[in-house]
Amino acid sequence: MGKISLRISSSAIALAIGIAICATPAASQSLTDRFKSLFGGKSDEPAQQPPIVDPNQDQQPDLNCPPVTIRSGASTYAVAAPGKQPIGNDVRFQATITKTARECIKNGGDITAHIGIQGRVIVGPSGAPPTVEIPMRIAVVQGGVSEKVIATKAYRTTVELGEQDSVPFSLVANDLVYPVPPGATGDNYVFYIGFDPQALAPEPKPRAVKRKR
Repeated sequence: MGKISLRISSSAIALAIGIAICATPAASQSLTDRFKSLFGGKSDEPAQQPPIVDPNQDQQPDLNCPPVTIRSGASTYAVAAPGKQPIGNDVRFQATITKTARECIKNGGDITAHIGIQGRVIVGPSGAPPTVEIPMRIAVVQGGVSEKVIATKAYRTTVELGEQDSVPFSLVANDLVYPVPPGATGDNYVFYIGFDPQALAPEPKPRAVKRKR
């Protein structure tokens, strides 16, 4: 794809990226109209429908819904021109996370997590293609001396940049399911989110099974 023309200076891009990183530390919101207020209404983010909740599900107001935390080292996703490092003038675009929201619904022995992520993609000095894919991963982790991954899943979202230099994006993951934690174990649970470039890698092809003669 051809590069789009850059209408603002490299220093302005660097400043915008810095502001996007520091402005909102992905503050989690409680959820009644949480998804509605996060992704719709007066927000400049593209609106998405909130997850549809089955009224027959066992919903518990006092259910412990883990907090959302950005995994260390996964708060930004920068892409460079082929063969270059994503630094300085070689940056094509950079994505950051700005806000999060979550909701937990108990259904029998499982909990279904609805995780909302809001962020922004900023075009870099090297120029970005009109459309980019943003890879993300969400994991349920039991904290402690040795962290234990309870469930994890990769997601992708496509962002249309067109000729714009800064575009918001949002993702609602409503299919992360994990077992109800025993006792007070759930107090140590956390939802880790972050960018995961490995999510863009093609899935390995299954090996052919050799038949015994």
